[in-house]
Amino acid sequence: MRAIVIEGRGGPETLVESELPDPVPADNEVLIKVAAAGVNRADIAQRQGVYPPPAGAPDWPGLEVSGTITALGGGVLDWSIGDEVCALLAGGGYASLAVARRGQLLPVPKGVQLADAAALPEAVATVWSNVFLLGKLRAGDTLLVHGGSSGIGTIAIQLARAFGCRVAVTAGSTRKLNACERLGADILIDYRRDDFVERMLAATDGRGADVILDAIGGSYVDRDIRCLARHGRLLLIGNQSGELARFSIGTLLSKCGSIHGTTLRSRPPEEKDDIIESVLENVWPLLEARLVTPVIQERMPLADARRAHELMQASAHIGKLLLLP
Repeated sequence: MRAIVIEGRGGPETLVESELPDPVPADNEVLIKVAAAGVNRADIAQRQGVYPPPAGAPDWPGLEVSGTITALGGGVLDWSIGDEVCALLAGGGYASLAVARRGQLLPVPKGVQLADAAALPEAVATVWSNVFLLGKLRAGDTLLVHGGSSGIGTIAIQLARAFGCRVAVTAGSTRKLNACERLGADILIDYRRDDFVERMLAATDGRGADVILDAIGGSYVDRDIRCLARHGRLLLIGNQSGELARFSIGTLLSKCGSIHGTTLRSRPPEEKDDIIESVLENVWPLLEARLVTPVIQERMPLADARRAHELMQASAHIGKLLLLP
């Protein structure tokens, strides 16, 4: 099979197209002929050598794919060869074939093209598990999403709106904020010009955000806490800033606030199975009703993985980037 492997660590130039032996599904796994693979920030971190794959996962990147099942491992009785699926992976998506665990498969939603479904598993599972399962966002709450125009951000906006919530976003350009507004964001904050704490407090009459989804970390954490509502929940899903976080414990205590730090990739497989089951029950009906749709910046050949990483690192995209074998 064709795959994009990482030779060494460093910039996009370390991504190299190669030929590897075709994988074979083990018990409770399926083999997928890949139609598309989603590109994620975690792939960049892996390429840079700071986010290695968990034990047993493939060495080449790729955390989500869509495609057609071509082989079944032992014990797989609820899927058939020829089924069109999308899947959450611990790695190995940048390839023409990928192995996925049965419990992390999802049917392609009605109305979504097969390739475009690759934009869903990682972003939807991240948002659902953090904002809704951990953060317990509910109707009438206010959600603040940093990086609202990202793949995760565009899903978070739509899901929160579908559940009757008010949504605030930060983004770095008018173009990105306009895209967030079209998706339903109510409070639009340009982080290059505005203090998001001041803007959030002003827009909520001093109350702040009930839930904050933050992949930036670093100095954002203290500011997140300052614009957190009483009993608010801060969900940290990354540290793109690369900085240490210093914050006022007193402010957090005074608000009875909570901080949750999570990653999706390193969770035990059984936990991810549970998340995918909840996603299928709660989010897939919204996708099929077109209340939530994948936002895709560009679909490009698998061989253009370097360019995809360059676009993501430059934050030049809105929504998801897809690689097509």
